[in-house]
Amino acid sequence: MRVVFLGNDPWSVPSLVAVDAAEGIDVELVITNPPRPAGRGARLTPTPVAEAARRLGTPVAEVAGVRGGAGLALVDEARPDAMIVVAYGEILPARVLDVPRLGTVNLHFSLLPRWRGAAPVQRAILEGDDITGVSVMLLDEGLDTGPVLASLEEPIHPDDDAGGLGERLARLGAPLLVEELRALQAGTAVSVTQDDATATYASKPRPEERVIDWEDAADSIVRRVRAFAPTPGATTTFRDAPLKVLRAAARADGDAPEEGASPGEVRVGRDGVPLVTAFAGEVALLEVAPAGRARMPGADWARGARLERGERCS
Repeated sequence: MRVVFLGNDPWSVPSLVAVDAAEGIDVELVITNPPRPAGRGARLTPTPVAEAARRLGTPVAEVAGVRGGAGLALVDEARPDAMIVVAYGEILPARVLDVPRLGTVNLHFSLLPRWRGAAPVQRAILEGDDITGVSVMLLDEGLDTGPVLASLEEPIHPDDDAGGLGERLARLGAPLLVEELRALQAGTAVSVTQDDATATYASKPRPEERVIDWEDAADSIVRRVRAFAPTPGATTTFRDAPLKVLRAAARADGDAPEEGASPGEVRVGRDGVPLVTAFAGEVALLEVAPAGRARMPGADWARGARLERGERCS
């Protein structure tokens, strides 16, 4: 089976590695985005998929999409039996989807039809879902609306952040993707039409959604922190400067906050960890990143900041 693989994200890499290692499946070409500036020096950096393809010795093309131009020409020239899409970030038109004779297979990081769209992992955490999973589907022209070939459930643990959960789902889904490619090739794949009436949508988070509102309940704030960690990070303001909150917990410290403390007020707990009053409960800032500085334990930040009574996050 000849395949073309489309992906950009670190979460795409386990699938690429699994497909490349699968007997009887030949990765004719990997297509990924061109290098982009990254880091303080704005050095041009290839995608994780480009780096992985080069390690594997697989042909790779770095082009800005396949909807037309050079990208589409490359897909046509490869004449794949199937195309694979994992965290690629582009809705493909019929002109592209019709190229492979067996169809275009996508690994999606949710249990479809729940959380169709760009940010299923973040939305599942934000909404407090207990269970998520992966779905292997055949792409059509809609937004994750195609028939599902297979799915696997995965629990969301209380300490999961988006980065860790996404990595786990990527590893979970890679062998399932290979299994369904083999079923397509053998003609034994079974597809199930999605129920549009039960669909939910995982839109790309807006920048303002990263901002912590201390008027929210502590549990809700902690979910927001988890959903945006490790990057770009939930954020608050302290002493007129941004402060990223990268790990947090709803917490009772053993001694109650001062009577009359209002949402946003900060105090230092018995173990040195800073505690911020929320509308309901307190939030322990376990790991933070002050503006222009690296990630650090919250206790270290609090000690260096020399918190004063009555100071607050906003």
